[in-house]
Amino acid sequence: MAEAESSGRFSIDLPDSDAAIAIAGAGQSTLHKLEDLTGASIVLRGLQLEITGRSSQIERAAALVELIRPVWEEGQIVSLADLTAALTSIDKGKEVDHASLADKVLAKSQRGHLLRPRTLRQKAYVDAMEKNDLTFSLGPAGTGKTFLATVLAVRMLTERKIEKIILTRPAVEAGERLGFLPGDLQQKVDPYLRPLYDALHALLGLEKTSILFDKGVIEVAPLAYMRGRTLEDAFIILDEAQNTTSAQMRMVLTRLGERSRMVVTGDITQIDLPKGQISGLVEAIEVLKNIQGIAICHLSSADIVRHPLVHKVVDAYAQKEKG
Repeated sequence: MAEAESSGRFSIDLPDSDAAIAIAGAGQSTLHKLEDLTGASIVLRGLQLEITGRSSQIERAAALVELIRPVWEEGQIVSLADLTAALTSIDKGKEVDHASLADKVLAKSQRGHLLRPRTLRQKAYVDAMEKNDLTFSLGPAGTGKTFLATVLAVRMLTERKIEKIILTRPAVEAGERLGFLPGDLQQKVDPYLRPLYDALHALLGLEKTSILFDKGVIEVAPLAYMRGRTLEDAFIILDEAQNTTSAQMRMVLTRLGERSRMVVTGDITQIDLPKGQISGLVEAIEVLKNIQGIAICHLSSADIVRHPLVHKVVDAYAQKEKG
């Protein structure tokens, strides 16, 4: 018979009340999540976090709390995505790699949240965008493909490394024929580019975003309007690229001009093109996979940083398609 594992107690001192509030979460929600993930019992007593349970549970909980220290120590909200990503790194023996995420702060949101990659694959994606003029990012909804690209674009604009941000995506629902929709071009395009607007508003605020739009520093347009242009000194984000045709993809890739960078994002499991039509994104990653200077990044459901149910929804549908 295996010897029963002994129980014990371990305490972690917190630097201030902001850190205590961050690690506890609203209504102790973060502590409850920590308990669910590790099996340990965790109680906040003043500025001390008390962990009890079997030795393996305590060790796991303490390691998890320490790995996310850069988040709660700064008084930042600790999400379930932060916890599960850190726990995955612990289970894979990649704690040192995960700890490096703390140094990868890209920007601060309007609400004061530090924006950084939250998983190792997200960090690899950011590294790829920084090093390459053309980066493809493939993965399911909620993995930060578009948001991280927008954050980096805004940072490069702020640092004057680029002069313009161009956001585009194919308007498949309207068949790229927007004329029958009411309103001017901006009003016609808005429904298809709302996720990009949301990212800009989180980073810059509504007023500053509007000013940059008015000045033409940030431009939003349907993919069809990229034809015939050369995009220089710009950061171009092509979103929902799985819905481009082969011709559209080739057209937009050849728009890349001097001192510009392009990020192409998409989810090849969510192609809305007519049946039998080849996705320009699927074709591009096959044709361009061995070209130096082009990065192809793959994110998975493990990188989802939205509501925890999104992760389960994505996996459930993936399982259905397999079986």
